[in-house]
Amino acid sequence: MRPIGGQYFAILAAVCFAAGLNVYATVASLGLLARAGAIVLPAPLHGLESWWIIGASVVLFLVEFFGDKIPAFDLIWNALHTFVRVPVAALIAYLATAQLSPGEQALCALAGGVIALAAHGGKTAARIAVTPSPEPLSNIGLSLGEDVLAIFLVWFATKHPYAAAAIVLVGLVIVVVTIRFVWRALRLLFVGAEKRL
Repeated sequence: MRPIGGQYFAILAAVCFAAGLNVYATVASLGLLARAGAIVLPAPLHGLESWWIIGASVVLFLVEFFGDKIPAFDLIWNALHTFVRVPVAALIAYLATAQLSPGEQALCALAGGVIALAAHGGKTAARIAVTPSPEPLSNIGLSLGEDVLAIFLVWFATKHPYAAAAIVLVGLVIVVVTIRFVWRALRLLFVGAEKRL
């Protein structure tokens, strides 16, 4: 993640989107990739290479991995993680752009937080749509897909930053469509309930 213009910001966009899906997998992946020499983290992010940070992230990832597959509990878990995923993504973007002016750095942090919030919002909207399903497989499949996508995006961004940013762009479009679909379905549900009363 060296400051090399557009590629640098493409990597950051992918990392922030991944953090919105699974922050623990993202942090662990960044630390492990840095230790393997696949990515050079900026000095303010060198703490992510610590085995303590990597270990804690892996443990929390495992907790999320199992907890996130339980219908209904996953909605509570995701709601609480709004206050973890978004701030961590914003902090990563802020620290990764320490070479910029304070105003530009704050703008990058805001953009990173917004990208993570969009990913997190899309994930939560998809969960709301899937949770009422009587079988658990759709919930488990969705959760596994999110975990794999988060890890893949971080790794892929180190090899093909612009392609990873393109995936993020497509992901953001899907998020907007998903949120609109879920919002419309919820509105129809509440309107239907009011008519029955």
